[in-house]
Amino acid sequence: MDVVRTPDERFAELPGYPFPPHYADIDDGDGGSLRVHYLDEGPRDAAPVLLMHGEPSWSYLYRTMIPVLVEAGHRCIAPDLVGFGRSDKPTERGDYTYARHVAWMAQLVFDRLDLSDATFFGQDWGGLVGLRLVTADPDRFARVVVANTGLPTGDVPPNEAFTAWRTFSLESATFPIGAIIAGGCATKPPPDVVAAYDAPFPDDRFTAGARIFPSLVPTSPDDPAHDDNVAAWEVLRRFDKPFLCAFSDGDPITRGTERVFQREVPGAAGVDHVTIAGGGHFLQEDKGPELAAVIAGFIAGG
Repeated sequence: MDVVRTPDERFAELPGYPFPPHYADIDDGDGGSLRVHYLDEGPRDAAPVLLMHGEPSWSYLYRTMIPVLVEAGHRCIAPDLVGFGRSDKPTERGDYTYARHVAWMAQLVFDRLDLSDATFFGQDWGGLVGLRLVTADPDRFARVVVANTGLPTGDVPPNEAFTAWRTFSLESATFPIGAIIAGGCATKPPPDVVAAYDAPFPDDRFTAGARIFPSLVPTSPDDPAHDDNVAAWEVLRRFDKPFLCAFSDGDPITRGTERVFQREVPGAAGVDHVTIAGGGHFLQEDKGPELAAVIAGFIAGG
């Protein structure tokens, strides 16, 4: 497996991102190892909040949420998925599979960090990967919050917005990460923030994971991830711990998916689900402190 690592100087003095890096080595599944980066903020003896990003963002997305959660007394763990942020980046698109992403994060969350009594939050692919972790070991998680995400099995075809995005990711001559994220926000971030989202990706060799991610979403019953996600849904349909949907009101890709969780997950019954007004797909960027306050309030509620 050919791997590139973004130079540290690319991450110097990024606006609003003062957090020191933490690293763990994991097996790459191909006879080698990968270095995975994560943020670890707040008191080490507090129950953790696991914050998982999606596509094509990285832990920078949580920079305005972490201080709010730490102030509320929580430990925040925010990994960079393999291929993103300060984590190592295999250069071949074929090195990335849905199953590998789950296995890579399971090594970090379960084996290296040994998290327990955790609150999970996931958006976009952070949900697709993270909910697989929740369902693989539900006893480690005290509650779940999801936003602008899903757990597709491929039995329902994707909508037009997602199909167009998948085609662009594969065929576009350039893949401007920062501009893509800005386009998924209700309020366009300033230029220095857009540049910060670009920081992990000096050139196209570094974008293989970001480009292939949309193609890994199950879109038909014969998808390699179909059976695993069906099995994960069987666990979710028995998950009776608190489960909150905090979707935004401005995401054309995942709109309506919250109703599936609310209907199917026992822990979602009786919960006061939240709609984040004024948020686009990347609601952490648009409404980070507000979303963090929702999570903190949900934890405080039991």
